[in-house]
Amino acid sequence: MVLDTLARADRYAALHPLFSRAFAYLARDLTQVAPGRHDIDGPRLYVSIDHADGRGREAAQLEAHQRHIDIQFTIEGHEAIGWIPRADCREPVAPFDVSRDVEFFRDTPIVWVPVPAGYFAIFFPDDAHAPLAGRGAVKKAIVKIAI
Repeated sequence: MVLDTLARADRYAALHPLFSRAFAYLARDLTQVAPGRHDIDGPRLYVSIDHADGRGREAAQLEAHQRHIDIQFTIEGHEAIGWIPRADCREPVAPFDVSRDVEFFRDTPIVWVPVPAGYFAIFFPDDAHAPLAGRGAVKKAIVKIAI
């Protein structure tokens, strides 16, 4: 997991060949982008814009992916995301959903990370994460990058 500001995103471009394009997209004014999926490079690189209310820590659902890296960027509001190594997750809710590239867990995150506006968090396949753990309205972008 990585947590940083968009102003310092260039430090992470070498981690994946598509990270530079992902961060260039996030650097745009996203405040007026409609909610939903927006392709950047087809299924290899896309963003989902979400306008949601935080669920709080007790209702945030722990998830992990196998084929995608998530870059979760807070556009407006104050996001909080729980984290635990995927290897430490022992209580899956159901088998891994191949079509949606997601598995949910009942486990509890060991760390709760604040992700205020202008910050991003990167979650790799070995990072289980529980988004929308804050309170109040949040606008966020979730970039999906194929491994």
